[in-house]
Amino acid sequence: MGQELVEICLRVRDIDATLDFYTNLFDFKVDEERKYPDDGFDLIYLASPGASVRIELTYNYDADPYEVGNGFSHLGVTVDDLEAMHDVCKASPYETGDLRGLSGGTPSYFFVTDPDGYRIEVKRRK
Repeated sequence: MGQELVEICLRVRDIDATLDFYTNLFDFKVDEERKYPDDGFDLIYLASPGASVRIELTYNYDADPYEVGNGFSHLGVTVDDLEAMHDVCKASPYETGDLRGLSGGTPSYFFVTDPDGYRIEVKRRK
């Protein structure tokens, strides 16, 4: 039986700030929106060009603040120009780490943190 990973769900506190992060800092687009006001939540699906996995943003209207668990590490995104994307992220209001390389090698990635504390590893596309 075949499988395909199709979505990753993130629970978010401030939907506007989160949408700004993913659609303006990165190239994600809103692919689908589902609103369930009677049940107290909205689902917004983000897609990245050429990717088959979507990010499902779950926004609960009256939820207590979420805590990013210590078992979750990060999401990964690849970019064509790592240095240019690093400059964009450093100029943004989001916490952005330094360019790094494994074992002190050539820089190949950095981390940026979204408004809810989820870390995004930005890697050089091979």
